[in-house]
Amino acid sequence: MSTMNISLPDSLKHFVDRQVADRGYGSSSEYVRELIRHDQDRQRLRGLLLEGASSAPGTPIDDDYFAALRKRAQDQ
Repeated sequence: MSTMNISLPDSLKHFVDRQVADRGYGSSSEYVRELIRHDQDRQRLRGLLLEGASSAPGTPIDDDYFAALRKRAQDQ
């Protein structure tokens, strides 16, 4: 694992310290790692949404679609 040092103004350092204490993180590093993972997830979701928005329309989702989906789930 690599190490990264960051500088924070006192107000942000106190905020991070409160989050670590209040939310049960083991360290400030653990808190920052979770923030980075959430940002990665958000960016991945944004990419998928943009991809879906720019794709051609698919088949309509109606009662038949959900019936087939339920059947497929039950058969597995």
